[in-house]
Amino acid sequence: MKIIRGFNRNMKYALLAFLLAAVMLLLKSCATTPITSSTSSEEPLFMFVQVADDLKVDDTAKTFRLVNVSQQTLFFSDRPDRIAGHLKMDKYLDEWTAKAGKDNFSANPPNATLSIYEPGQPDNTLAVVEITNPRIDGSDLIYSYTLIDGSLPASGGATTLFIDRIGIGGGVGVGYHGAGVGRRGPGVR
Repeated sequence: MKIIRGFNRNMKYALLAFLLAAVMLLLKSCATTPITSSTSSEEPLFMFVQVADDLKVDDTAKTFRLVNVSQQTLFFSDRPDRIAGHLKMDKYLDEWTAKAGKDNFSANPPNATLSIYEPGQPDNTLAVVEITNPRIDGSDLIYSYTLIDGSLPASGGATTLFIDRIGIGGGVGVGYHGAGVGRRGPGVR
């Protein structure tokens, strides 16, 4: 009987040791396994922001000029990635060429919102536009536009341009094939 009790006690300790080892292996595997979001398998989409000292609009030519535009364009991604950074102007313009993918200024131009501070006005003027044909002129950036909503003043003051998502291509964001790899989200177009 003593032998059976000793055997049962040893088996009990062996079972506890086995369970402890299994739990430790499970915890170790959980600690080294990267956690990924189960809600989204898409690559991040990037939006852009440009800031200028002034705005000049040529309604006849359907162009607007961002006067003394910052030479750095900000970009950021939507949740859950929360990636942000900036591009110098030449790199920003490269992101929108045909070689960068199907969403470019000629094939599928982006929408953008202009927020213009007009001196003497209580609120900023907002206009939603489709932008094409960006070109540098000294320290200014000129876009051709199609007005979607709102109105553009002939001139303004401090101006911010918020640019819609970019499509496949380019190279914004370390480790990503392109800026905004994926599809446009609901309500964008």
